[in-house]
Amino acid sequence: MRLLAAFPDRVLSYDDGDRRAVFDGDVQCLDAGPLGAYCGTSDGVYRQSDGDPTEWTRVADVGDVTAVASADSGVWAGTEPSAVYRAPDGETFAECGGLTDLPSSGDWAFPPRPSTHHVRWVEPTPERLYVAVEAGALVRSPDGGETWQDRVPSGPYDTHSMATHGERPDLAYSAAGDGFYVTEDGGDSWRTEESGLDRTYCWSVVCDPGDPERVLVAAANGPRSAHDAGTASSAVYRRDGRDADWERCEDLPGPDGLLAASLAVTGAGDAVAATNRGLFRTDDWGASWAGIDAEWPTALESERPRGLVAR
Repeated sequence: MRLLAAFPDRVLSYDDGDRRAVFDGDVQCLDAGPLGAYCGTSDGVYRQSDGDPTEWTRVADVGDVTAVASADSGVWAGTEPSAVYRAPDGETFAECGGLTDLPSSGDWAFPPRPSTHHVRWVEPTPERLYVAVEAGALVRSPDGGETWQDRVPSGPYDTHSMATHGERPDLAYSAAGDGFYVTEDGGDSWRTEESGLDRTYCWSVVCDPGDPERVLVAAANGPRSAHDAGTASSAVYRRDGRDADWERCEDLPGPDGLLAASLAVTGAGDAVAATNRGLFRTDDWGASWAGIDAEWPTALESERPRGLVAR
């Protein structure tokens, strides 16, 4: 199993027990897909070399990159101030205009810095592109960023991450600061599904490749318990089907001292979690977890993960 896990000052590579840092910098986001592995930083987008995992090339000088997504449609980058860029070839990025022309954009603001806002998440699917602005809106584009559809009244306000499934094109999950949201009509309407969640500041979400109704989510009591090591109190929850309640995963560290985890899927029923206490794996969709890295760096025990991908 090959993993890349992003933390504020590095990207770690984990390959069958061998862990090493492969990138150093001001890391903010991470993704991998058909065109390779990409890291978003405060000074642009970097692509990992296919031949040498420690070599990264800056492929986009677009400023402060706060979201990145690699998909069949190309590589997408979101920035602060809020803008979206696309590189169909994975290297040549161009801005998708019109995002901040949406009527709701006057309300967008990131609370600690109310004078600005940024793109927190980009979720490309064959049918549409979702873009989450922190904070204020989850918007959509039906044509790859040519035009935009504004937020809807029932939608999440503060989406941190999303999950979609290839077999259910209109299904999407939003892990948001204002709760856990589901749409089954491509974002035209949303509802919250929180029965069993005792923490509803949601951060990272994945759905089972083998069953889109099975979901894992990382959640905390609020921003401080998700991001501040001094008050950390987060957990990972599992849901084993649409009609099931959420259950807290018990084989992970915390919740006291645990910062918000980053989740990734590795196969049907299989997932991994990057935390400030190490890397963990489940092969029964969160019913049990096991650590996969015994020698965790002390310096990372107070750092929230910035992203996790399986290669």
